[in-house]
Amino acid sequence: MQKFSLDARVREHLERAAASPTGRSAETLYGGHEHTLRQTLIALRADTALAEHENPGEATLLVLRGRVRLRSGDDAWEGMAGDLLLVPPARHSLEALEDSAALLTVAKAA
Repeated sequence: MQKFSLDARVREHLERAAASPTGRSAETLYGGHEHTLRQTLIALRADTALAEHENPGEATLLVLRGRVRLRSGDDAWEGMAGDLLLVPPARHSLEALEDSAALLTVAKAA
């Protein structure tokens, strides 16, 4: 069994995002290409975004810090710390309304 502090990782990645020219930092905490389930910590500096991209399978986004906006087509959902957003099964983007961190959980489609 492996254990780590999610709070510590969030702090670390928010610092990395603040120092990065792209304004973001991410790390796969569990899973990867060889697994069905993947959990990725994403940190975004305020006013930065992940451009529109495909959804690789069923996905949720747990907002750990800050506030984000998830967009898909004409629809948008805002989430703040403690909110769980269901990622639509369509192209979507994510923008940080303030310095933010979220845990993306994806179960890849077969």
